Amino acid sequence: MDQGWFSKPVAVSVGITGTIRHISNAQQAVELLTGQWRDAGSLQHGAALRACRRAMSGDVTTEAAREAFVGAAREAHVLVE
Repeated sequence: MDQGWFSKPVAVSVGITGTIRHISNAQQAVELLTGQWRDAGSLQHGAALRACRRAMSGDVTTEAAREAFVGAAREAHVLVE
C-alpha cells in the first residue's frame, strides 16, 4: 500500500494540549482519524477516513483525500489555518 503523500501538509491541533501536527500523507491521516479524533463518527470523519484509505490503495487521488481530511479537520475545529 502507498502512503498517499499530500501535495501540502495539513496542520492540525491534537490532544489536550493542542499540539500542532503536520499531516503529510493519507496514512498519517488514517492513524489520526482512527485514534484520537474529536468528532469520530461524523459524516465528514467517515468520508475522510474512506477517502484516505482509498488513496492509499490508489482508488482515489491523494488530493481528494487531502480535501476530505481538511473538511473533517475543519468540522472538528482542529484545522490550523
